[in-house]
Amino acid sequence: MEVQLNTLYVVTTGAAVRRDGRTPQVVVERQTRLTVPIHQLESVAAFGGVHVTPPAMGLCAEAGVAVNFLTEAGRLVARVDAPGSGNVLLRREQFRKADDPAARARCAVAGKIQNARNLLLRAGREAAAGGDRDALVAAAAELGNDLPPLADEADADAVRGREGDAARAYFGAFGAMVRANRAEFAPNGRTRRPPLDRMNTLLSFLYALLT
Repeated sequence: MEVQLNTLYVVTTGAAVRRDGRTPQVVVERQTRLTVPIHQLESVAAFGGVHVTPPAMGLCAEAGVAVNFLTEAGRLVARVDAPGSGNVLLRREQFRKADDPAARARCAVAGKIQNARNLLLRAGREAAAGGDRDALVAAAAELGNDLPPLADEADADAVRGREGDAARAYFGAFGAMVRANRAEFAPNGRTRRPPLDRMNTLLSFLYALLT
């Protein structure tokens, strides 16, 4: 089973990441605001005027935890990581995959469809109205049917076509996930440039923030 680890984001100007034994600490104005066991971390992201002490850097290197330094706006400046062992056969296969647009597209689209399906299933379990539940479960089933054929697609355009079909099914049931103010935020599919309703306006705004 894959263990999902965390990224520690430190964004407070003047904060310092220090080491206390096997635990990184975030100190702000001489007060410890947060402690996280090193084994729970995958990486540290220090934004703007955040200081990471050499002992803390050493602890992260020992544990294989990458330390990323970014500007206040989130642009990557540098990344410090522990030396890794190389595997030439693995690297050759990765390079082969990188040269195959369809393979890259399959991986990205499969992840997107699987995540959307999981969201629909969870919303279906939590839905109070039977009609909403049926719509969400049906859309999730449609996305589940899209996944097996995706593995056999050898053309990137065909993969993108399946992505479009899955997106239509997902956004066709999206309104059933709206629990409050449904009249005001009921979407009519996915529209953009420009978005044609309040929900699509909100989605486009949030996607811009995420980007």
